[in-house]
Amino acid sequence: MASRGNVARMQSTRPLVTIRVVLADDQALLRKGFRMILEAEDDITVIGEAADGAAAVRLVELYEPDVVLMDVRMPSLDGIEATRSINALGSLSNVLILTTFDLDEYAFSALRAGASGFLLKDVPPDELARAIRTVARGDAVVSPRITRRLLQEYAHQLPDLSSGDQVEGAVPVMLEGLTARELEVLVAVAEGLSNIEIAERLFVSEATVKSHVGRVLAKLGLRNRVQAVVLAFQTGLVRPS
Repeated sequence: MASRGNVARMQSTRPLVTIRVVLADDQALLRKGFRMILEAEDDITVIGEAADGAAAVRLVELYEPDVVLMDVRMPSLDGIEATRSINALGSLSNVLILTTFDLDEYAFSALRAGASGFLLKDVPPDELARAIRTVARGDAVVSPRITRRLLQEYAHQLPDLSSGDQVEGAVPVMLEGLTARELEVLVAVAEGLSNIEIAERLFVSEATVKSHVGRVLAKLGLRNRVQAVVLAFQTGLVRPS
């Protein structure tokens, strides 16, 4: 029978679950920098690099990575179309968009195409690694600060409550299939709250919140929380602050 010390040593040598990442950026220097940051983490490995969107899609077809770190502006096929193509494949790979924000005005469209979140390119290393882990778990990276900036930038594309198309206080037609509690959860998700924060607000368990989020996504035919945020603002359920 193995002693307690031997068991502890056996457990400590077990390999961590490795998150497999593809880097897609047309700047080789940036790819090298991101690779160095990510491969310094015990649980993340970079399995491929792409200099354009078309190459990124091919790598997804070949290797089915957990996460694709995707630049927006690339030659041949940009990050938006590449994200759309990856989702069209039915791939389980999650796309995390990289943007400089002020220059990449198409980041919002990339989220609509099915990306699981977005980060600024000057993100601190620890935040980048944390975001990759979050996306790999099937959750989304939706920073409230950046989300507000993007939504304000695209506010002119959102429904206007004063136009008569939507009565203030009424539930948008697209959301009528949701229960009152599911609407509450959708609003909280759009505000950038985590499952734990939503649970505290609604006085329920985190597991209950996860169930509500899952039902909201299923009923609305959405891939992830990011698309739920976009829909909440597009329908006028939540307005840019």
